[in-house]
Amino acid sequence: MTSPTTASPAARSASGSAGAESTAARDTGLLLLRVVLGLTMAAHGTQKLFGWFGGGGIKGTGQFFEMSGYPSGEAMAVVAGLAETLGGLGLALGLLTPLAGAALVGTLLNVLAVKGTGSFFAPKGIEYELLLTAGAAALTLTGPGRYAADRFLPGLRFPQPRYGVLALVLAVVAAGVVLLVRN
Repeated sequence: MTSPTTASPAARSASGSAGAESTAARDTGLLLLRVVLGLTMAAHGTQKLFGWFGGGGIKGTGQFFEMSGYPSGEAMAVVAGLAETLGGLGLALGLLTPLAGAALVGTLLNVLAVKGTGSFFAPKGIEYELLLTAGAAALTLTGPGRYAADRFLPGLRFPQPRYGVLALVLAVVAAGVVLLVRN
């Protein structure tokens, strides 16, 4: 029987590398999720703001928002477009991840409310929006992983679960307030 101090270098290396591999795999998985989800949401935001990718721009999106019961449709289009674009880019970069994720969750909660629960599957269902919401919420709670801009910010260098929880509470409250002003 060997003590930890007398274990062979190969044994110490093997046990240490397994932990490092699982951490690297987790961080790589979080990076992949952040980039795909973030850029998807940023593209949706640019549809609203600029009409890119076949979107309606501020005017068209504003008309849709007004038909959906929101007051000041164009102002709401700008708010939703900025939340999706900046939140998506922030998530993709891993920059201010709790706030970026919360911006997406708040916006997506409104999307889910507008679409309703009539159907789960596409084309009229909510499964796509629900998946985006859950992914953004999960990243808000877990943090961005090691490969993120947050690693260079002192307060966000290491995941702070309380920041994620507070950000999600903020997202739910903000989404609720916006839904209250909807007719």
